[in-house]
Amino acid sequence: MALLETENLRKSFGGLLALDGVSFSVDEGQIKSLIGPNGAGKTTLFNLVTGLLQPDRGTVHFKGKRVAGCKPYQIAQAGISRTFQNPSLFARMNVLENVMIGRHIRSRSGFWGCALRLPGQRREEAKARDAALRELEFVGLQGMASLPASVLTFGHRRMVELARALATEPEMLLLDEPASGLNTGEKRELGGLISRIRERGITILLVEHDMSMVMGLSDAVVVLHNGAKIAEGTPEEIQNDEKVVRVYLGGELENAAAS
Repeated sequence: MALLETENLRKSFGGLLALDGVSFSVDEGQIKSLIGPNGAGKTTLFNLVTGLLQPDRGTVHFKGKRVAGCKPYQIAQAGISRTFQNPSLFARMNVLENVMIGRHIRSRSGFWGCALRLPGQRREEAKARDAALRELEFVGLQGMASLPASVLTFGHRRMVELARALATEPEMLLLDEPASGLNTGEKRELGGLISRIRERGITILLVEHDMSMVMGLSDAVVVLHNGAKIAEGTPEEIQNDEKVVRVYLGGELENAAAS
């Protein structure tokens, strides 16, 4: 059953056509990867799905309901969360506080409840803290909860951002180049973590340039080039698609198939 469906998405920026009629679906429980050269339109598509941009044409449906045109917080409340190419944390907050921010969309306390520290708000804050600690333990950073975000390594910042996304209780998680900037060992740990996220029942749409990770994790792969979808299939089918191999200068897919 399709959890996410994009239909004929088109987006341009001035004279630059970033996406041109892209349609595909992601089934519930699936890990689906979106690959293509730099400038292929992958991040633009993520921004359309999560409401940071609005399509010029086409639409996005999540759980059968149209979400194109909704605000980012509304889409997050519906069950879609994401990470970004460059993790953005609040440097003056500690790790735990950064993850607790992800619970904000599940909060019911209004302005006065927060301002007056009413009992309901205090209970909600305690639950948010417990949930954030669980996600930090899940990503292996439970011992860093009190550290300022400003002292973290790049790899640890990525894990904090992932914990924050998980704290929103998503049904679907969009990961935008999560392995970028990580070393070999960190990439291996990330791959295992992504598999465990799927085991929690969370559907994953992955943008990634590390073809070994893509081919090892994905149930299916969509390939974009110059804003258009040029192929879709299993990892094996994509590895043997001559057009896809030509698009990846340097033989990235061939190397992944041999690894």
